[in-house]
Amino acid sequence: MLEDNKKKIVVILLILIFSTSFCSHASGEQANEPKTEQKAKSEENLIISGEQLDFSKHKVTFIELGADRCIPCKAMQPVMREIAQKYKGTIQVVFYDVWKTPKYAKDYGIKMIPTQVFIDKNGDEIFRHVGFFAKDEIIKMLKEKGIL
Repeated sequence: MLEDNKKKIVVILLILIFSTSFCSHASGEQANEPKTEQKAKSEENLIISGEQLDFSKHKVTFIELGADRCIPCKAMQPVMREIAQKYKGTIQVVFYDVWKTPKYAKDYGIKMIPTQVFIDKNGDEIFRHVGFFAKDEIIKMLKEKGIL
């Protein structure tokens, strides 16, 4: 009986460790400097819904890298919709499900989800955040960067 309980505890701990490696939901991490030196270029055929991304048409592209089944990622959905509606023409909002298409996680160097990557009209990454990112905090960051 005691041996069975130990096994159950070990299994539960492994599940918790595994799940936290995929979903970050606390206050999140942010990096004021981009984590990569590479430019994200529209000619790299970054595709969503059959359309090629064109960074030059917007002041900034907000790319959300997450998964449909990730709870913190689901919490980002209304934030993305609000920003897309309110700042149409200024901010392009894109969602990539990295569980369905792992290529995007590799392309953007994603270690945890959700991760938000902000790319300017020249294709340069200007900001990256890991975890839930509140709308007010996104707007504050974009104002500090001179985008809004």
